[in-house]
Amino acid sequence: MLKISRFALILFALAPALHAQAVLPKANVYFGYSYNHFNVGQGFVIPSSSSNINGYEFSGEGQVLPFLGIVGDISSYYGHASGIGPLCPSPACSGIGTYSIREQNYLFGPRVSVTVGKFTPFAHGLVGIGHTSSGITSDTSFATALGGGADYKLSGPLAWRFQADYLHTRFFSSHQNNVRLSTGIVFRF
Repeated sequence: MLKISRFALILFALAPALHAQAVLPKANVYFGYSYNHFNVGQGFVIPSSSSNINGYEFSGEGQVLPFLGIVGDISSYYGHASGIGPLCPSPACSGIGTYSIREQNYLFGPRVSVTVGKFTPFAHGLVGIGHTSSGITSDTSFATALGGGADYKLSGPLAWRFQADYLHTRFFSSHQNNVRLSTGIVFRF
């Protein structure tokens, strides 16, 4: 009984320190413009080519340690590619045309960061699913994004983000090695 009493007394004495450690982690939400140099691949147009597509990126991060956070990232892109399409409605048709492209990525993973003055540089490794479609066909693939960037503190909880990623997908059994550049506003809380 004496051991239980001592344990309860120690726990009671440490309660304020333990409560301080239980505070919810810091978090941030990002929304901004995103550019993707998309390697179209054999599934859309033949011969394969690349296209510049534009869209947005949205992410949320919760910190689990002062330098480590867990990120959820959603991005969506829209654009066009020209070439010979995989389906031609007529044998006399050359199939040459412009095709709409749409790509969405749903990624998550760890991010490391450190604050230096008004800057918070970071690096992350994200994994998840990518989906691409055109007016003709679509495909879903495993996706990864490796990269980083920096947040610049503007005022109060607001910051501006610059980010660059290597985005890898495997649509239509073909590898796409893409560059993703993003910039936008960060709200920290």
